Amino acid sequence: MSLDHPVSRHGRRRGKGRAAVLAAVFAIAVGGCGKNGHGAETDPEKGADAAALNEALARELTLRDAYALGLPLLRGRLYGVGRRLRAQQGEYVDALTKSIRGVGGETDAEASELDATGDRAAVLDLAYELESAALAAYVDVAPRLNTSAPRTLAASLAAAHAQHLVVLRQGLGASLSDSIPEAFDGGEVPPPGASGPDGGG
Repeated sequence: MSLDHPVSRHGRRRGKGRAAVLAAVFAIAVGGCGKNGHGAETDPEKGADAAALNEALARELTLRDAYALGLPLLRGRLYGVGRRLRAQQGEYVDALTKSIRGVGGETDAEASELDATGDRAAVLDLAYELESAALAAYVDVAPRLNTSAPRTLAASLAAAHAQHLVVLRQGLGASLSDSIPEAFDGGEVPPPGASGPDGGG
């Protein structure tokens, strides 16, 4: 004769049932972490995105350094423009860093070494060259990224660098109308041929 109360036996059966369900849920959760759970480490698509984003990060770090190095050579309104562009580069660096981590990757980008010598025109020419290269790179890579958040970020950064180029054209002497880029500019529009006034005032 069993000494177990019927309710106690029923309670143990329900407890075993819950334990089995929890074990099954845990197994599904662990199994689902597979290649997507570890992001760029084990997912080739996210790994490719992380690599592309690191290349973009290196460009943005280089541009940030270019504005930082060139800022002492700028005067008047161009000094304010340079400060604003340098600050925006910092925001782009932060956004790309978060995006790389978002796909499970690690940041390993480094800025390219820049020549710190030159005058105001050299600073603007270098910035124009780097901004054009960044725009062209984002136009190229955006449709090839595999995950939606990096694609959106790349498109946004392409637009941002296109806007920077308009301002730099004016800094290099272009009129307001001449600073407007060609339709569907992908970073190919050359800088104005001559430098204008330093924007002092």
